[in-house]
This record gives sequence, C-alpha cells and structure tokens, in this order.
Amino acid sequence: MKKTIELYDLGFKSYQPVWDLQHKVQQRIIDEKKLDRIGEFEGTRKNDMLLFVEHPHVYTLGKSGDEENMLRSVLELKELEAEYVKTNRGGDITYHGPGQVVGYPILDLDRHFTDIHKYLRYLEKVIIKVCADYGFEAGRIEGLTGVWINEQKICALGIRCSRWVTMHGFALNVNTNLEYFNHIVPCGIENKAVTSLHALLGKKMDIQEVKDRIVFHFEKVFNTSIKRSGTQKELEHNFL
Repeated sequence: MKKTIELYDLGFKSYQPVWDLQHKVQQRIIDEKKLDRIGEFEGTRKNDMLLFVEHPHVYTLGKSGDEENMLRSVLELKELEAEYVKTNRGGDITYHGPGQVVGYPILDLDRHFTDIHKYLRYLEKVIIKVCADYGFEAGRIEGLTGVWINEQKICALGIRCSRWVTMHGFALNVNTNLEYFNHIVPCGIENKAVTSLHALLGKKMDIQEVKDRIVFHFEKVFNTSIKRSGTQKELEHNFL
C-alpha cells in the first residue's frame, strides 16, 4: 500500500519560524513512533509531511559549513535586507529567497527505506525529472550533492535526520534573483555557477506549476500518495 504524505504550502514565511515548525513536526513523529514501538500509542499515527515555502532573503550555514564562505559582513547583509542563520542541516552555505521553491519533506524513513544516501538521491531524482519536464537534461556531479545543469547548480540539498525522521530538504531556483549568490561561495564549492529555470528559459515561471510538477514526480519516485492538506494554520490545528 502506498504511504500518504500530507502537503502544506506555507506561502511566504521567514526562515526561523519554519525551522521551528519543522522541528515540532519531526519530534511529534518521533514521539509517536517510540510509543507505537512499545505498544503505548493509541489511535492512528500522523502521516509524513511535505512543506512548501518561499523565504525572504536569507543565507543559511549548515553544521559542517565554513563561515568564510559568507563573503559579506552583518552590516552588508542588512543593506541587502538579508538574514544569516546557522542551522542544523548538513552541507555548507546557501541562499534562500523569493522565487525559489523550498521543499521540506518530514518523512519517517522507517516507512520507506532506512538509507540516507538513497534518500538524497531520490530527492535529486525528483528535481531531475522536473527539469526534464521543461526540456533540460539535469543530473548529478560525482561527490557533490544537488542537481546540476551544464555544471550550474539549479537545486541545493541539505537535510537532518533524527531517529530516521528527516527535516530540511531542497531549494529549487525557479524565478530566483541569482545575484544574491554572489555574496557567498554557494555550498562551499568554488568555480561553480548557479542557475534557475527563469535564467534558462528566459521567462518568468509559474511557481504553482513547478510545485505541481514536484508533487507529481515525488509521488512517482517515492511511490507515495500526496494529499494536499492546506495552510500552516491547518497544519498546526490538524497535526500539533
């Protein structure tokens, strides 16, 4: 039987509150799983979740990242109206901003497969298929996480996993202002450029259409059924 993933589109939200929300959802899934294993959970466990969000300008540094890859001072970031957040995901530094589709799958991998490497490759596969829908042959670069088109990164990945429950995820550049990447060494990788669907196609993209393509391929790649469940308020009411 296919597993159900609930999709919540949070709209345009600051980074820190969404990080906090992810953590609450992740911990709820972990706690229910613990109780279920010892036979003390009553009722039906909550489904896995996929969150979509667009963030205001923010640079996030992963737990293994190098602060030297942030090329601007705090004062300069204020002038750019951008935040800087040290986070607990894997990977180095990246940028999130308007026009970028950020996806945060919060999945209990015990329901799917307990293999982090495979999970990352599956996320990449979803985005590779989305790019193919728009006529581009995207792929991987050996030793580097993410999705690339002609050695230009179009999607960054960074996750955290606790008790086999994931959080954080992927950031696909759709209508993203790529100039904001000039203020960092993206993902700590020098001599590699970034790109977006807008830059490649020369036109502004329909964000909702791109999200729909992500959902379609996520269902296929992960062999799941994604239920569109609503907004953040509905998430908090139904889940937390």
